[in-house]
Amino acid sequence: MKVLLITLWVLLFFILTNTKFVVSVGICRDNEQRALETLKKEVDDPSNILSSWVVGKDCCEWIGVVCNNLTRHVIELSISIDMFDLRHLRINNLEWLTSLSSLENLRMERVDLSKANEWLRVINMLPCLVDLRLSSCRLHHITPQLDHHNFSSLKSLDLSENYNLSSSVPKWVFNLPNLVSLDLNGCNFTGPFPDGPVNLTSLTTFKASDNSFNCRLPKWLFDLNNLEHIDLYSSGIEGAIQSKSGNITKLKHLDLFGNNLNATIPNWIYQCKDLESLGLGGNHLEGTVSSLISNLSSIISIGLSSNMLSGKLPNVIGKLGKLEYLSFSGNQFEGDISELFNVKSNFLSVGLRNTSFLSTLRLGNNKLTGALPESVGQLSMLEDFFISNNRLEGVVTESHFSKLTHLRYFRASRNNLTLKVSRNWIPSFQATVIQIGRWNIGPLFPMWLRTQKQIAYVDISDGGIQGEVPTWFWNLSSQIDFLNISHNQFIGEVPIISTDEQSVSPLMYLASNNFSGPLPLISTNVRELDLSNNFFSKGLSNFLCEAKNGFYELMILNLGGYDLSEEIPDCWMNWPELTVLILRDNNLIGSLPRSMEVLSNLLSLDLQRNRLNGPFPSSLENCSKLHKIDLAENVFIGKLPSWLGMRFPALIVFILRSNKFDGELPQELCHLKDLQILDLANNTFVGIIPRCIGNFRAMVKGKKKEEYDLDLQYSFYKGALIESATVTTKGNMYQYDTILALFTSMDMSSNNLSGDIPISVTHLAGLRSFNLSKNNLTGRIPNDIGDMKVLESVDLSENQLYGQIPQSFSSLSTLSYLNLSDNNFSGMIPLSTQLQSFDPTSFQGNKLCGLPLLVNCSPDGNIPNHEYEDDESDKYEVDWFYISMAIGFALSFWGVCGSLLFKRSWRHAYFRFLDRSWEMLFAKLPIC
Repeated sequence: MKVLLITLWVLLFFILTNTKFVVSVGICRDNEQRALETLKKEVDDPSNILSSWVVGKDCCEWIGVVCNNLTRHVIELSISIDMFDLRHLRINNLEWLTSLSSLENLRMERVDLSKANEWLRVINMLPCLVDLRLSSCRLHHITPQLDHHNFSSLKSLDLSENYNLSSSVPKWVFNLPNLVSLDLNGCNFTGPFPDGPVNLTSLTTFKASDNSFNCRLPKWLFDLNNLEHIDLYSSGIEGAIQSKSGNITKLKHLDLFGNNLNATIPNWIYQCKDLESLGLGGNHLEGTVSSLISNLSSIISIGLSSNMLSGKLPNVIGKLGKLEYLSFSGNQFEGDISELFNVKSNFLSVGLRNTSFLSTLRLGNNKLTGALPESVGQLSMLEDFFISNNRLEGVVTESHFSKLTHLRYFRASRNNLTLKVSRNWIPSFQATVIQIGRWNIGPLFPMWLRTQKQIAYVDISDGGIQGEVPTWFWNLSSQIDFLNISHNQFIGEVPIISTDEQSVSPLMYLASNNFSGPLPLISTNVRELDLSNNFFSKGLSNFLCEAKNGFYELMILNLGGYDLSEEIPDCWMNWPELTVLILRDNNLIGSLPRSMEVLSNLLSLDLQRNRLNGPFPSSLENCSKLHKIDLAENVFIGKLPSWLGMRFPALIVFILRSNKFDGELPQELCHLKDLQILDLANNTFVGIIPRCIGNFRAMVKGKKKEEYDLDLQYSFYKGALIESATVTTKGNMYQYDTILALFTSMDMSSNNLSGDIPISVTHLAGLRSFNLSKNNLTGRIPNDIGDMKVLESVDLSENQLYGQIPQSFSSLSTLSYLNLSDNNFSGMIPLSTQLQSFDPTSFQGNKLCGLPLLVNCSPDGNIPNHEYEDDESDKYEVDWFYISMAIGFALSFWGVCGSLLFKRSWRHAYFRFLDRSWEMLFAKLPIC
């Protein structure tokens, strides 16, 4: 009995000392009560979040405070603000924390600690701390090294979402042997990680995503035997994933999305049989996906999108019965898509042959071929099916959708597929997104769309559909956020485009059809509208100036290709949100109206091929955000204003080709540092080329495509509107759109520019096309032109340049077009693979020798026997002198003798003259 009582007392003591109560027996300890009351008095709490903290009342009864039931020490303090809570709380000083010597759990989430500079020193004085969470607290300083720390008991450390820490990753956090969970997400830490040794033997969860480590994965990471969860997405990780790992058999979650990983997927990953989630998308991984992936028997999610993986998709993937999410989009996979479905039970769980867990299947943006197998229709849980931008072909029928009752997102555009369903087909699904652009859908309108009551995104563009759009579809479009019916053969009038006012950003693309009648009026909340290349009869005045509903939210307006013949109306004050305005390929006349100055958000302006006139539009001076200005093929006149270079700091594309601009090029032009396309050709500019031309930053180093996408991606849906530019290069005109990001061009041809080519032009190492032809330029080609390593096209023809062709030309390995004709160049053409492959006409009209010309060079690099030829010409002149004497003699001789021979009276008179002359001569001689 005594033993039993002792046991009960021990058990009761254990319960009392290890159980936490929000309300404890007795009051809070005095020193801890005072400490918390100090916080209450000093805290900046305008929203009264700590309203339950009543001074004088037992602190153990305060919300967020937990005391030990026996010792009355505060062991837990939690002050957290919900993510969506707009309330504010700031603590400027944490010194009061030192009084809470028994504190085990400290949680301050979304509390402003930006003024608490000594937070780490103070918290390091809490020896019993087990759980520390300071996420989203605006911390801005952390010590990378701690000579001594009291965190040996710490099991959970969360410093996530403190973006202002911005320091090297603290080394001391990797030497906490009892640490189970470490969360450093979103701290803007830099690398590298410590090389080791580290002491994280208990760690199961490691999160350090959304940082800037810019280093390789630490070698010790995959040797942590207890590790189950790794999050390192978007953290600047580089290089290859280690080809070998330790005994990391417990790994369940691995997310390395959005880094700069390269090489191949190591085989050890396929051996993690407990792995449930694998995220390696958004990297530069190469190679194939091994058939060993079938070992991942527990896998639920696989994300390998946006890499450079290639080869065929292993059909064993379809045997992963627990798989719910599979994304292989944005790679270079090839082969027949049916290989994924070549076994009837693929993607069906082992235990339930007639069911499937797969809800997301993304295979878009690859090189997959073949016909879509009908077995796709058996994936009864499929919600998201993405196969756009492949090379699929064949017929898709109702059988392909037979059991897809959960399908919500069907994206399959840009394939050579044909939809053949009955006229009265009623799909089993209610989709939100239907994207089948570039399918063969027509000629009849797809009536089954009428059954889709939840539809918000429709793309049936380029589908070969003819006739009028049904009235019910125009009514249905009022609930649609994105509508693309462009590049069909629709006829008739377009009614008022009325959309649901609850729609976030309705986008309407109706281009390249045969619509007629007046331009349709639109609802104020339409964000993007493309009506280009149709046959609307009434002009802009009807569309712009009859707006009576106040300000419009329209951001993209494309009304190009109508053959409109009128002035641009002065009615832009109701369209202040416009970012893209395209009025190209019309017959618009007059100047730009003054009201366009309200378009301060304008990013792209395309007025190419109209009959607009006047000086450079001053109404654009307030449009300082412009990335593109295209005024080509109009009748603009006058000098370029000096403010142009200062008012458009973000300009990337600047095209003034084929106008009547004149005067000298302003020095301020060089302030357009982001300029990527500069086309001033076919005007009457005079003077020298500005010496500062080498300041164009984007032409110096070029831009990466991802940088360009941020600048010139206007549409809410990527790819809906692609920025383009018409550029003259390699002797022809080309339309650049999807690869415009990679192209740089400078064209000042067909002007009256004089002087030499500035040496600073050779600083433009990222320039691809360079054209100064048909000017009055003199001087030599800069010797360092070979530094422009990516030049593809050079045209300097029809100038007055002289001297030798620089030897550095031979290093331009990317050069595919060259025209130096009709100048005064001399000497030998440099030897290189490129230069000798050009047509001889590229060098004609000069004094050059060597291949590809047929004129050989002398040993000194000149045209052979050049002086000899001068002597020969002199000799020929002497020969002609004697020949002319002979001809003169012959003409004189026959002029006289011929007359005597053929005219008798002249002959008798001549001989009588001679007889008299002789008689007179002899009469005067003396007689001997």
